[in-house]
Amino acid sequence: MSKKAFRPDVDAPEWKGGYTPYDIIKEGTIALLVVALLTIALAVVFGSPDVKAVTLKRWANAAPVDFAATALSELNGTSGTATYGAPYNKNATGQQLGPLQLAKWVGARIPIDAATAFVLNPLRSLPNEPTLSTDLAQWKTASNGTRQQWMKSYTKAAAKMTFQAGQVVVSANNAGPVPVFINDLTQMARSGALDQALVTSNGFYTTDYTLPLLFIADGSYLEDLATAQHLTGEQWGMMNETGSYPGQAWLWLYTFWYQVPPFSQSGNGDVLVWGLMMVLTAGMILVPFIPGLRSIPRKTRVYRLIWREHYKQ
Repeated sequence: MSKKAFRPDVDAPEWKGGYTPYDIIKEGTIALLVVALLTIALAVVFGSPDVKAVTLKRWANAAPVDFAATALSELNGTSGTATYGAPYNKNATGQQLGPLQLAKWVGARIPIDAATAFVLNPLRSLPNEPTLSTDLAQWKTASNGTRQQWMKSYTKAAAKMTFQAGQVVVSANNAGPVPVFINDLTQMARSGALDQALVTSNGFYTTDYTLPLLFIADGSYLEDLATAQHLTGEQWGMMNETGSYPGQAWLWLYTFWYQVPPFSQSGNGDVLVWGLMMVLTAGMILVPFIPGLRSIPRKTRVYRLIWREHYKQ
């Protein structure tokens, strides 16, 4: 029987040199203690970089006109959530990877009717509001065409919307109950009741913040805060913490692609970056199985640089 040929890309020669004792438990314990002490010391010196949470109450009190305008976009179906498509509704195809309509395949897994979820249902939860109850009943019995006319009239006048004496002021004619809806929802948000109503819409005890997060994202207040803190996608926001603190540096490869075309200019940027990262990840996983590529460390002898003390002996 002939001797098996040595394959440098697969087989490794038997080590016949010396060995050096190494206490991994001791080294690991020392590393753990050093990192723990550094973490505590840095936390004491610098504190937490986290800022106060953005809530509907904070938004409605800081920028009531922006909140009211966003509430109107939810009611008339022009908001980002209302027109997003899957997984919230079927009003758009959603992001796709080339001819693959991935979002559409997933479907409306979190069905949200923006007008009902963000405006009508929260208003229905308000107690002892006879005028509002009458307006909600009027909305319910009105035809779709009548509702559209009301919203069209109010939307046209809302270009000059103001907030005076704690009230949303819009000079709109033939707007039906829409002015009451927008004003009462704004008051509800300013009191903090809307935050609670959206969180508990599916039960009293819940940690599902989908609705308030989507509502806030549909306005411009959150985006303005993010811009001021250098947290938008154009500002490498996925890698930043609030203020001047560094964030998750390990995300650099992912967020890098958002800065360059065609990803930075495509409406399908998220799914395109995801697809590219899947390809790159698969390439990294398959490195040990790719002939030639897997031999680069051995042929460049980089290992002798890494373990130089060992090879000196």
